[in-house]
Amino acid sequence: MRWFRRTPAEGPVELDPARQEALVQEIRHGFGQHVRVPFHQQVDALVPRFEGDDGLYVAIRIVWAIADEAHASIQAQVAELNRMGRSYPLDRRYYRALWQQAGRELSYPLFALRSGFHPYIHLPAALATIGANAARTLKLADPAAVLSRMFEVVELVMVGWESGLVRVDTDAAYLMSRLISAARDVRVAVGDEPPPLPPAMRELMRRNRTTPVYDQGGTSVVGGINVGAEMRPAFLV
Repeated sequence: MRWFRRTPAEGPVELDPARQEALVQEIRHGFGQHVRVPFHQQVDALVPRFEGDDGLYVAIRIVWAIADEAHASIQAQVAELNRMGRSYPLDRRYYRALWQQAGRELSYPLFALRSGFHPYIHLPAALATIGANAARTLKLADPAAVLSRMFEVVELVMVGWESGLVRVDTDAAYLMSRLISAARDVRVAVGDEPPPLPPAMRELMRRNRTTPVYDQGGTSVVGGINVGAEMRPAFLV
């Protein structure tokens, strides 16, 4: 069964849910932490699988699913803590505030997603696809919703780095750079009035701090990433 979405400029967009589901199953089983191939090589091999509108739509679904699943996990944890007498707020646009208060009592969600999507494999490949097809992305999904979930994942990545739960290695740094560049590309495709940046992203943009980046074994520093310096030229346009 095929699904059609009509766009003013180009007529209907034809999407095939069955093909999308087959692609989701293929990339879940064929790519991931269980595959004994370096993450960056899997990303390079995965990107060409997202071909056509169905592939692009699956890429959008991956970003959406990762953000929503992570939020659901955090929401359930906060609800349980609050039932135990705590009083922790939850704002999915600014997870760092929550982690500053309750970090030791929370489990980090990005590496335990029930969907099976991996943040260093499926997510950067999906982001590369979206960034390369930003104008087409606007035909398939609400750009404000896509951007909000990208920025939500930026927040989650920063939580991992700042709390010490996630080692900032080359895979982590690559993910952050892909998040920034894909969000930039979508905002540029929107045109003169892109959705406003969340306050948490503006806070990150004001930073000028370089974080050491380790090799994949975590033994040697091989570079650095300055998130604020990458975000400013990407979003102050």
